[in-house]
Amino acid sequence: MNIKIISVGKLKEKYLKQGIAEYAKRLGAFCKFQLIEVADEKAPESLSDAEMQNVMAKEGTRILSKIKDKEYVIALAIQGKQRASEVFAHEIAQLGTYGHPDVTFVIGGSLGLSPAVMQRANDTLSFGKLTLPHQLMRLVLIEQIYRAFMIINGRTYHK
Repeated sequence: MNIKIISVGKLKEKYLKQGIAEYAKRLGAFCKFQLIEVADEKAPESLSDAEMQNVMAKEGTRILSKIKDKEYVIALAIQGKQRASEVFAHEIAQLGTYGHPDVTFVIGGSLGLSPAVMQRANDTLSFGKLTLPHQLMRLVLIEQIYRAFMIINGRTYHK
């Protein structure tokens, strides 16, 4: 199985990079893992609605350029579907078994994901109504993907 995370912005925090590197290494036993960063669009603090849409559209174009037609895309969004870890693991296993070996997760920038990216997504995922920094979401997501593979393989990590 091929798992890819596409995220907006360059990760600068050393502790997040270290955590992601650790889980990426662990995932190597279960899948081919790839993390792709696309540039965030520079924008002033206060934006009009039109300016916000423009920023999201530009970031969305960058995201979409990294997605192949055959990939099954799961967009992270606050309004997405929430799942228990066991359900998430079951869904990952089902995707691999039933013709979707290439799964791509997408994490937007600080403004979220463009409508075009949301339209391209096959599914959505939410980790709750809390707003978390999109940089931190990379670490949270990769840990949950690792947890899913541990559940799928009957390992004790999940306990």
